[in-house]
Amino acid sequence: MRKLSFKTILVPLLAAGLLAACSPQYNWRDYSSQDAPFRVMFPDKPATHTRAIDLDGMTVNMTMTAVQVDGTMYAVGSAEAPDAARAQAALGAMKTALVRNIGATITRESASAASAASGANTAQRAAIDIEANGSQNGQPMKLIGHFESRNKRFYQVIVMGRDKAVLPEQTEQFMSSFKLL
Repeated sequence: MRKLSFKTILVPLLAAGLLAACSPQYNWRDYSSQDAPFRVMFPDKPATHTRAIDLDGMTVNMTMTAVQVDGTMYAVGSAEAPDAARAQAALGAMKTALVRNIGATITRESASAASAASGANTAQRAAIDIEANGSQNGQPMKLIGHFESRNKRFYQVIVMGRDKAVLPEQTEQFMSSFKLL
């Protein structure tokens, strides 16, 4: 009987792991928005649409770019408010609407705000990050959200799906790839 060496076992296992990480379900691609200054990696080819939404009395045209993979939605929404203060207020309105949509309870939340002067301009920024658990049509749901404003423009970056289908590695890949330009 032939003895197997550590290397003989390790190399095929590593190769199998790499192949599993390159699952055909996730076809990651770099996306740059045509109407807002951001970039993000989507796990498949996204679709984009724009519609008017009401955020606590402020009506804006929000452009949503999204894709669904195995029942999990990866989406970025962007819009512009009349001023920076209303853009910051929109973050809370978006967060509340999404959490209510799945009857969720927020399990983790953090917020930040900053102003930075550069030349004659002062940039105002705010961000809220959440994790929430809820249900939709009797199914346990998970929502991971990042809401950010920079001056008059604001964004929502979300991963939402059945609790077990929201995979940590895929969520991290998507959320960490979002960059404002």
